[in-house]
This record gives sequence, structure tokens and C-alpha cells, in this order.
Amino acid sequence: MSDSPRSALNTLALLAAVALAGAGGAGAVLWMQGRKAAPLAAPPVPVPIAVESQPLPAPQAPSAGAEPTPSVEDILAKAMPAVVVVETSSGRGSAFFVDRDRLVTNNHVVVGQSYVKLRLADNSLLDARIIATAPEYDLAVLKLMQPGVESPSGRAFLSLGSVQDVRQGQEVLAIGTPLGVFQNTVTRGIVSSLRQLDKVLVLQTDTALNPGNSGGPLMDHAGRVIGINTMGFRGSQGLNFAVASDHAKALMEGRPLELAFVQAPVNGGMKGLLPGGSASEADQIREEGTRRYGAQLAVLARSADQMEGAFSRFMAYSWNGKVVGHFDRTFYALWEPGAIQGQPVKGLEAGYSELRQAAEALRTALQEVEDQARRADVFPGTRRELRQRHRLEHRGWE
Repeated sequence: MSDSPRSALNTLALLAAVALAGAGGAGAVLWMQGRKAAPLAAPPVPVPIAVESQPLPAPQAPSAGAEPTPSVEDILAKAMPAVVVVETSSGRGSAFFVDRDRLVTNNHVVVGQSYVKLRLADNSLLDARIIATAPEYDLAVLKLMQPGVESPSGRAFLSLGSVQDVRQGQEVLAIGTPLGVFQNTVTRGIVSSLRQLDKVLVLQTDTALNPGNSGGPLMDHAGRVIGINTMGFRGSQGLNFAVASDHAKALMEGRPLELAFVQAPVNGGMKGLLPGGSASEADQIREEGTRRYGAQLAVLARSADQMEGAFSRFMAYSWNGKVVGHFDRTFYALWEPGAIQGQPVKGLEAGYSELRQAAEALRTALQEVEDQARRADVFPGTRRELRQRHRLEHRGWE
């Protein structure tokens, strides 16, 4: 599992040379034609939310004389109207109301969107905008764009609980829209464990989840949301995760999201898997692999910025035609058949070939760091979020 810094530097040098060559070729043609290229502003790179460590109290035993636990049927009857389908241009996921006009979901469900459509349990549609995100925690908060619109019986919403009340082996309920089709599907399971994945505290469960369940609530038998269902490992049956609701509560209140236990849980709670404990060798390798992967992506993103600028200038001043379709980075059109229409300006035919070679070199470099991250067992969800953060997520990489 060795790094390849020399290979990466060679690749980046090639990219820089090609980008400069493409820009120089276009400049020569423009000089002969008496025109001057207008500089293109690079899109801003999202800034991750800064976090600080905040102690989380250890779980406490249920107090004596507590109210009877409601039946599963009663919990679901109240919860169903609060869970919605999130519809975006790139797919579907789930979300749930936490008050009259705010909802919680996963960041990856709404990434790249400024607003989304919400399909309610009665099949009506509402618009919502994204008001807060925490990509490292895969969380996002939405707000209705029509706050006055409400169902005749009033807005149903769910209360956020805390992992301090969670016990290993307790039963949990999940509501979501598996495969983006089967709205308000209910599944049932148990809490397998409490885990720390990077900075995120997650509940590991055996609850059956599928794509489309992301962003939906994981509830205890009091009807409180203790987790936001997020990711399952493909090929690992029954292994699913939910981000601790404490993170979502902190995001909504504008507080630091990072949590830390001050002592081990008691009364049958989950032991030996808490922040601050000694990490296994595999965990240490994964942590180092994640750090290295993020640093390598940051370097590749800078090369992608150069590539994007060179491609945009070439298409604007050295190409007779247009790009059809919308792409997060303009040069991603190189991998979409039929997306680039037209032909290069006479005398600059070689520039287009050079751009394709530079794009291929960038793809090769990304595949190399992806292979390193997989060998270090960096979680697929972590890799996806880091790629999205650096705008390096595209099916053309595959």
C-alpha cells in the first residue's frame, strides 16, 4: 500500500503543460484575429464546516415510572405523515419534518441542488431549499419555500432523540422510500453497535435499507429519531448505518457537530467502541488512508481547475460549435457521446486532441488514488463525499 508521489507529480506536470499549451494555442489564434479571451472565474470550492469537540453524556437508565411505550402501530401512524420523498434532478431520497417548516436528510441526497421537490404522504408536492449542510457528516437541513402551506390536520413532525439513550440490541424502526419508488416503506431491526467513522458517530443496524432510504428516520420505540439512515455497504448483507441524531440537532442549532463520550456507557450500553479508545491496526490504516486520499484529491482538484479553464477557453475561442448538456465541470463533456458538437477552428485541430489526452491523464491519476484508498479500506461513503467536495465525482471517471 505504497504511495506514488513521483507518478502523481508527473501526471500533474503533464496536465499543467497541456493546459498551458491549450491556452497558448488559443491565444495565438485570437492575437491573429485581433481578439482577446475573457478570463473565466473558477467556481468556488465548498468550504467544510469547522467543528470542535463537545462532550456527550453517557447513556442513563430509564427512569422509574416512565410512561408506557406506545405500540409500533401507534408510532407509525404518527410518523408516516412526517416522512417525505426528496425529488431532485439526479435521483430520489427521503427526509422527515422536525418542525412545521424544516426537514432533515442526507447531504448526498441533495448535493449540487439549491432547492428540491418534496412529495408528501398524500402525494402532494412542496418546494424546499437547502439552508444548512455538513458534508463530512452526510447531513443537510431543508426549509419549506411555502411555510404557510399545511395539511388540514396540521403538520406532522418527528422529535430528535439522542444516542445516549440507545442500547445495543434494542429494536428500531426505519421509514423511507427504497429504490426511490416505494414511498413510506417500514422496516424493522436492532441496533448492532455504536461506531465512530472518522468524526461521525453512527448506529450500526441490521435494518433492511436500500437506495432511496437515505435521509429517512431511524426511530426507537418511543417514536424518537435516534439516527438518519445513510449508507450500506454493497455486498455486506444486513450492514447498514445511521448518523447519530445528536449531529443533526447540533447542525440545526448552529453548534459544533463533533461529539465525544466522557465515559463508557453503563447499564448494558455499547462498550469498547467509543471515541478515545485505542484504534485497531485496521482502523489506523483506514484513518491514514482517508487523510492521504483527501490530500491527493485536493491536488487533483487543482489540476482539474486548470483543465476546466483550458477547456472553456478552447471551446469559446477555438471551436466552431457548442457543448450540449450540463456538467459540473465543463470538460466532463469529453466523456459524453454527442455532448461536444462542431469542429475546431482551422489550424487548431491538435488542441482538441491535447485536451482529451490531458483529461485522460487526470482520469488515470484519480483511478490510481482510488485504488490506494480501496486498499486502505477507506469507506465507500467517505470516498464519495470527498470526491463530491472537490467536484471530482462523475461517471466518466469509471
